[in-house]
Amino acid sequence: MKKSSASKKTAANTETGASTETGANTETGARTETAANTGKAASAGAGSGGKAAAKKTSAAKKAGAAKKTPAATKAATGQRSAAGQKTAKKTAAKKAAAKKTAAKKTAPLKRQAPAKKPAVAPKKATAAVKGVAPAKTVTPASPRGESRTALVRRARRINRELAEVYPYAHPELDFENPFQLVVATVLSAQTTDLRVNQTTPALFAKYPTPEDLAAAVPEEVEEILRPTGFFRAKTRSVIGLSKALVEDFGGEVPGRLEDLVKLPGVGRKTAFVVLGNAYGRPGITVDTHFQRLVRRWRWTEETDPDKIEAAVGALFPKSDWTDLSHHVIWHGRRICHARKPACGACPIAPLCPAYGEGETDPEKAKKLLKYEKGGFPGQRLKPPQAYLDAGGKPAPPLGAG
Repeated sequence: MKKSSASKKTAANTETGASTETGANTETGARTETAANTGKAASAGAGSGGKAAAKKTSAAKKAGAAKKTPAATKAATGQRSAAGQKTAKKTAAKKAAAKKTAAKKTAPLKRQAPAKKPAVAPKKATAAVKGVAPAKTVTPASPRGESRTALVRRARRINRELAEVYPYAHPELDFENPFQLVVATVLSAQTTDLRVNQTTPALFAKYPTPEDLAAAVPEEVEEILRPTGFFRAKTRSVIGLSKALVEDFGGEVPGRLEDLVKLPGVGRKTAFVVLGNAYGRPGITVDTHFQRLVRRWRWTEETDPDKIEAAVGALFPKSDWTDLSHHVIWHGRRICHARKPACGACPIAPLCPAYGEGETDPEKAKKLLKYEKGGFPGQRLKPPQAYLDAGGKPAPPLGAG
């Protein structure tokens, strides 16, 4: 009876241990098989005795462990395989997401690339100006949103282009000394340089020095200056400035801006004409042509001459100011006219934001050109030799047909 109890206990412990181990490592089928084997071992032990029961129980344990081990291994391997598959799937999903993100980031760059092509438009404009292609293909440079650096570069490039077109640009007033230049510049207000050049020969022939003009009879001077318009006011100015030169500067034209602007009829524009062309001192001449063109090119939005001078002067080195004035004024008189600019014949059409305001057809635009560009005489009766060498024609004297 004691042995029987021990066997039962052993069987119970074995069944419990097997169930626990099996529950941790195997499925339900493995537990059922282990329990059946253990039960058989317990029954055999009850009939044969304690030792036999113990041996059989030990054998049953070994047999159960041997059967359980392959099943547990297979289960563990299955779990690791499933986990590996899940990990692989997650890794593949992450790689796919990364590729999509990279594609999204790269795609807009590919779509933006064609936007750089319009920068080639100025080349078409050059061809159009030369008559190779229709002038309407010109795409003007738009200054909207233009940075300060871009404005400076565009302005200086325009000046360089004009310097190549007008390498012989010069002041278009006839003069032989500073006194003649200051008088001619005062007379050029509200009239053309050509009209002044046709009038001053008679004036300077009769009054060659400041002393002579200061002592002149106003009525006689008025008669000479009548063709220039506003002749009474201009007579007062030239006689007044001649008296000031005699009384304050010993009959000599001063070479300083602050002195020149004190003379009757002399403002900053006239002063810079004298300083730049008679004394070689840089200055910007803001006349009507200069004002019109720099606003048309959108170098500045200012309307006051002094503010225009300051704004444009800031775009160029001081050494360029005098020649810049000549280039702009010459272009305004010959091609970029106030009412109907010859856009189709303009050498700087690709750089001009106002392209299209005038005639764009090259053949029709050529008919709008003035002075030597259109085959007509220039404004000076006695132009520089460089101008004549370049094909320029001197203007006819007053009264000539």
